[in-house]
Amino acid sequence: METRRGGDWEGPLLMFTVAGCNINFHAGIMAGTSRHDREMAVNAKKQLSVCTDPVESLRLQCLARGSSGIKGLGRTFKIMDDDNNRTLDMKEFIKGLNDYGVLIEKEEAVAMFQRFDRDNSGFIDFDEFLLTLRPPMSNARKEVITQAFRKLDKTNDGVITIEDLRGVYNVKYHPKYQNGEWTEEQVFRKFLDSFDSPYDKDGQVTKEEFLNYYCGVSASIDSDVYFILMMKNAWKL
Repeated sequence: METRRGGDWEGPLLMFTVAGCNINFHAGIMAGTSRHDREMAVNAKKQLSVCTDPVESLRLQCLARGSSGIKGLGRTFKIMDDDNNRTLDMKEFIKGLNDYGVLIEKEEAVAMFQRFDRDNSGFIDFDEFLLTLRPPMSNARKEVITQAFRKLDKTNDGVITIEDLRGVYNVKYHPKYQNGEWTEEQVFRKFLDSFDSPYDKDGQVTKEEFLNYYCGVSASIDSDVYFILMMKNAWKL
């Protein structure tokens, strides 16, 4: 087990075995560098003070929470979607924003809802809403994120679970497994929780959640080349 300091990150190296090769996977890389994350949050807060567009204001409030901000809002909406139809009415939409702690006037929230309710049905598709909310990403960034997801999704069912990680993630190099503090299952869960919302950790990560997570990381990194290199090094793509 190795801990590395230097550059923008610090933290333990986690060991993976993919196609017979051991891979040191740096926890700091997975989470995005902490310096970039802090800078993004500070910049988002500054821009908020002069922002007049409700959608941009919501995006900035999410980014001010760091890389997982948009992902967390998406999970809040998902919890409220009781019938699993991936839509929200006005009441659910406003309650979701409030539950997530978004500071927005009711009139602005109503205007935002109406902007996305293009067919005047009284419902919005929150997948489409979150897609619009994500900071713009180049196709090259989207492609490398998709490649990383496919590599982890061993069962090709569109969801990363503990079963996908078995045989890929070698827990014996994790310090908390070595000292007996965590079981293999707990190590797997902690890994998956890194991509999950802090408010609803269910032990599985969908492609949408994976994209939302890395969308936040992407927003903190200006250079396509740096982002793609980070992803390729992290996942050995």
